[in-house]
Amino acid sequence: MADGMNKETYVDPRPPMIGPGHDVRSLTQKLTDIVLVKGFKKGWLLALFIALQLFGVLHIAIAMLVGKGVGIWGNSSPVFWAFDIINFVWWIGIGHAGTLISAILLLLRQNWRNSINRFAEAMTLFAVACAAMFPALHTGRPWVDYWLFPLPNTMGMWPNFKSPLMWDVFAVNTYALVSLIFWFIGLIPDFATLRDRTKSKLQKFIFGMLSMGWRGDARHWHRYETAYLLLAGLSTPLVLSVHTIVSFDFSIGIVPGWHATIFPPYFVAGAVYAGFAMVLTIGIPVRKFWKLEDFITERHIQNMCKVMLATGLIVVYGYFMELFFAFYSGSTYEVFMMNNRMFGEYGWSYWALILCNFVIPQALWYKPWRNNKLVILVVCMAINIGMWLERFVIIVTSLNRDFLPASWKHYTPTVWDFAMFSGTLGLFFTLMFLFLRFVPMIPIFEMKALLPETKVDEHQVEQKEKEIEKSKGLLGSPVPTFGD
Repeated sequence: MADGMNKETYVDPRPPMIGPGHDVRSLTQKLTDIVLVKGFKKGWLLALFIALQLFGVLHIAIAMLVGKGVGIWGNSSPVFWAFDIINFVWWIGIGHAGTLISAILLLLRQNWRNSINRFAEAMTLFAVACAAMFPALHTGRPWVDYWLFPLPNTMGMWPNFKSPLMWDVFAVNTYALVSLIFWFIGLIPDFATLRDRTKSKLQKFIFGMLSMGWRGDARHWHRYETAYLLLAGLSTPLVLSVHTIVSFDFSIGIVPGWHATIFPPYFVAGAVYAGFAMVLTIGIPVRKFWKLEDFITERHIQNMCKVMLATGLIVVYGYFMELFFAFYSGSTYEVFMMNNRMFGEYGWSYWALILCNFVIPQALWYKPWRNNKLVILVVCMAINIGMWLERFVIIVTSLNRDFLPASWKHYTPTVWDFAMFSGTLGLFFTLMFLFLRFVPMIPIFEMKALLPETKVDEHQVEQKEKEIEKSKGLLGSPVPTFGD
């Protein structure tokens, strides 16, 4: 090793992915204790109680909807799509970061995903569960939603494959199924670890069933890695296809402001943007509450902030292109729609989304602010609100001014619109809090694989050695390696 340089003294210039002082034993102990410890923290119980209250509101809202019909919502001609579709698209977007972190970053071999992929995947499943409610309920007759499935029927009357609602059913169901299998397979080695460490007979039985006989031998690892990689490859196009299909709900229409070819990439970038914002919104408090700073490190937070900056710029580009398309096209309807969107009765929502999605996130360019967790939380909350407002603007401001002035009408959401939305928030956070307490939120076995990386980055060591040899004029001589 040139000039006494060795893997013990070399320091990786990047922030570590695991805090100092951890080995396999301490890492496993820390992450399994969250699940296996007896009793519950007061903060967790309080958060779960609040989430359950909101979840109860959802039950009341659905009972009213089934009993009285969709007339309890503020939907009316011409705004037939309102909070139900706004919330559907928003929830689907929230779930996108989980699959991107798990699948695409896995294929790109980005190891910083390992600390956050587990609860991001769980977030995907819970968000899809919330999203799936709205297409099912907004039809007005959810008891005949089986018409949406390709079941044999004599007259061949349903399903209607020309309907965007059908596209959503197939896209969301496929996305949910693949994400669930991907999430569960990743949990199997950790369930086996919990099975072997617990002293409770009930937990040993439950985790034993969930681990499916995992023993950790070479054959099991080979099959696991093969299946996990195949599912990652299958999930990757789903990240792009699901929100693309959701965008087709709008872009195939003739409504001004909707029929634009930019919608698919625009919607996908917005989904990733909102998804990473929600991952940080949940991840930062969880990191603090369970003292996981050694596992969700500054490096993870910095990387996620950079992804948000990149996708945020794509979203803002989409906003400017919408303006350009409307005014450059010379279409009277498009120009009127954009003027109405910016300066009409809902103009406040357009400028609020520009503030939340464009202005406030620019704070992340400044590194001291990017290192401040409170600033990051404020930015992420602004993005969550802004992405919801984006869907509100696209749907409501395009529909409330129809082609005929005689059909123009102001849209006002009712208390039941807000009850449904807050109820799905309650469902999401109830499932999330239960997951954080009873399932390993950070992959134990994947974190073990990162332990050597906290000591040395061999590629950077070799590059540094070549630079030293070159400076001495010895580039042509053999360079010693770790094996020498």
